[in-house]
Amino acid sequence: MTRFLLRKAVGMLGVLLVLSLVVYAVFYIAPGDPAQLACGEKCSPAQVAQVRERLGLDAPVYLQYAHFLQGVVAGRDFSAGTGLLHCQAPCLGISYRSGEQVTDMITARLPVTASLALGAMVLWLVLGVGTGLVSALRRGRLSERLLTALTLTGSSIPVFVIGLVLLIVLCAQLQWLPFPSYVPLTEDPQQWFWGLLLPWVSLALIESAKYARLTRSSMLETLADDHIRTFRAYGVSERHLVTRHALRGALTPVIALTAIDLGTMFGSAVLTESLFGLPGLGKLLVTSVGLIDLPTVVGLTLVTGFFVVLANVIADVLYAVTDRRVVLT
Repeated sequence: MTRFLLRKAVGMLGVLLVLSLVVYAVFYIAPGDPAQLACGEKCSPAQVAQVRERLGLDAPVYLQYAHFLQGVVAGRDFSAGTGLLHCQAPCLGISYRSGEQVTDMITARLPVTASLALGAMVLWLVLGVGTGLVSALRRGRLSERLLTALTLTGSSIPVFVIGLVLLIVLCAQLQWLPFPSYVPLTEDPQQWFWGLLLPWVSLALIESAKYARLTRSSMLETLADDHIRTFRAYGVSERHLVTRHALRGALTPVIALTAIDLGTMFGSAVLTESLFGLPGLGKLLVTSVGLIDLPTVVGLTLVTGFFVVLANVIADVLYAVTDRRVVLT
């Protein structure tokens, strides 16, 4: 396990290094003057030159990238008027628009997106895996056909449609739920839960349909394996057969899909956060792209890539926990 984790850590660093190089090249070598974007359209050439020098944009591109990597590893100093502004590691740069450190901007909004992603994940796994399991065990019956129809319907409706309908019905008309908002979990756990319940339900209704179909097909395939038929021939009870043997093998593709969805959720929850007005990473990404705030966009891209890679490493470990046939090498 130790060798496996070390090898994965080295691979993660390699992936993030390549990702940083690609993202840096796309945003910093693309046509356009970052110094002009940072200064504004009404700046004089002299002011643009000052901004370019202050941000280190007057250096060659390879030195700019080296300084960027230095900031991520060991921190970096930026010129701020008459003094220096120290950006501690991991430093992802300074926002062109607000002048804040990108790392601080991401750290302030990360709990919002993490709460949204993790809460929705728990809900969609419970609904999706449970529905898929029932559909597989009741194959050919009326209940299975109804569940299949519901999952197909759920997967075909965009999240903003379901979210808007739930917002109007449950919050505005029936007033069963408060309008979504974010309160830190450490301040008021009850308000944190009720403020995020509607976004969780909106995401879970969409994602659970996908997990239900995957669980059903995987469970049917596992139940048809030779070792399951052997256990059944030896008189193993159906409940023990499903919970101790078949379900373990059927959950492997579910774990893989969960890792991908959870990792990308940290950067792709744009529609959900914008719809419900949640100040998370997705909303920050939309704002930064609209303002052409290149350091913030680059930082958010790298953070999203980090969570995607990390989620896949955790998924590899969970494979071995749920399915004993998997060996970590």
